[in-house]
Amino acid sequence: MDDQAKDTHLDRIDLNDRAACERWVKKLNITHEQMREAVQAVGDNPSDVEAHLKGVRSTSNDERVERALKDDAGSDKPR
Repeated sequence: MDDQAKDTHLDRIDLNDRAACERWVKKLNITHEQMREAVQAVGDNPSDVEAHLKGVRSTSNDERVERALKDDAGSDKPR
């Protein structure tokens, strides 16, 4: 594999390359399913995938915080 091919290989997430998928899953600290969904949503550019995942995670966290606050507001339990 020449240098350009190596750079292209590292610049894209190839869902058909099992070893590459394992590296990206570990590097991004995600599941294979999260990686597949992110690549389907934004393409195979690792930067786009990472930004998408950060957005998904923060949105999910915001929703959890809102639910927790609502649950606490409706609760008669002392803190």
